[in-house]
Amino acid sequence: MRIIAGKYRGRRLQSPPSLETRPTSDRLRETLFNIIAPRIAGARFLDLCAGSGAVGIEALSRGAAHVTLVDRSRQLGHLIASNLALCVADPDESAVVITDAIGFLRRSTQSKVEPWAIVFFDPPYSADYSRVLNFFGGETSRLLAEDGLLVVEHHHKNDLPETVGSLRRRRVVKQSESALSFYQEAEGED
Repeated sequence: MRIIAGKYRGRRLQSPPSLETRPTSDRLRETLFNIIAPRIAGARFLDLCAGSGAVGIEALSRGAAHVTLVDRSRQLGHLIASNLALCVADPDESAVVITDAIGFLRRSTQSKVEPWAIVFFDPPYSADYSRVLNFFGGETSRLLAEDGLLVVEHHHKNDLPETVGSLRRRRVVKQSESALSFYQEAEGED
């Protein structure tokens, strides 16, 4: 795995030690960042189920103001921290949080954190996506900034819903076995 573009371009990242973690491929990551490029500069970026941290670190490399990388595995949390150190990333621009996605989202709502402009959610393909999707689409969740974007990586045969609460899927991009679903607020539509 390597960083594709930006200030850390070409840096090689350490991969997860087991096959249980499926890193986002360089090709899919490049597709993702080609799509969200206009939104990255100065954005607050959340990488849920971060694994190696490659997606979040790519966002930092391309100009995100701050990236929060969340994974429930302590071992992967240490790997993310090592990958940030390999890039000599400014510690004020990132935070590594070791906890599960729902627990993190609940605590974030309760502590009224500043919303994220972009959220990337990439759990194991066999996971139940609905709890996190429902959390973001729920009326009490204000974790996405106005005009924020929730991007979900999933197996291309895992058909995610078109709408989840206040969120509507705007686009699906399929690549090999993977797909990216892009969700935004549905309010204000005709």
